[in-house]
Amino acid sequence: FSSRPLSRVYTAAKMAEASPQPEPPKQVPTTSPPSPTAAAGARAPRLLERSAQRRSRACAQEAEAPAPAPAEAPAPAPAGGEEDDNAPAPEEEANVEFTPLVKLDEVKTTTGEDEEEVLFKMRAKLFRWESDSWEKEVKLWKERGTGDVRFLQHKETKKVRLLMRREKTMKICANFFVVPTISLAENAGSDRSWVWQCHDYSEGRDGTTETQYSTLAIRFANSENAQKFKEEFEKAKEANKAAGMSGEATGAAPAAAAPEEAPAKEAAPAADAKE
Repeated sequence: FSSRPLSRVYTAAKMAEASPQPEPPKQVPTTSPPSPTAAAGARAPRLLERSAQRRSRACAQEAEAPAPAPAEAPAPAPAGGEEDDNAPAPEEEANVEFTPLVKLDEVKTTTGEDEEEVLFKMRAKLFRWESDSWEKEVKLWKERGTGDVRFLQHKETKKVRLLMRREKTMKICANFFVVPTISLAENAGSDRSWVWQCHDYSEGRDGTTETQYSTLAIRFANSENAQKFKEEFEKAKEANKAAGMSGEATGAAPAAAAPEEAPAKEAAPAADAKE
């Protein structure tokens, strides 16, 4: 027999002994990571334990803290009326007076209504027929104001005038004598509005007797108030007629040429009425 085949068999046997057979891979058990809820539940006891420890330490520190010292009572005042230098100084009130550089005298304002008696008072809205602010040739109704319309009778002369002021500002919007020649008419067929023409003194300034012939209209809340106003208007006309006021055909105030009958203050009621 040839030695070559035997040597090959021997070499193969040695190699088989030198290189062991590989083992099959081990199976690693697969486990899913814990959920956040489970992790939080696991930490909850430890958090509670830590918070309890903190509270116990805080209670121990409060128990060990020294108690506050009681407030000292104020020292008694020294006998014999002696003053204590260490005692707090008593509070003193400062009495300081300042004299103004300019001294203003008190000015008494008069409304001109002190010597008059109120016969009638009612809230209404007043209008005046006048030219437009932009187009002078165009006329229209403009509101004069809202307030109390009053009939005022002078205590000595017994003459009656109509006075109306705007509410809040108290500015005069109508001021004239109710002379017998003035006549009321329904405004646009309304049963709560009246229109008339007269010489109005509400635009007077600085004691002047400025007047203008105006067409005025007044409107009330209801027809009952309008009828009451008309009744008082007629009574005022009769009172002025009995007082010697006749007026002109246009319904003007008494002439200023007769001072004993119509002095300046009565001929122009707005002369002494501050707006």
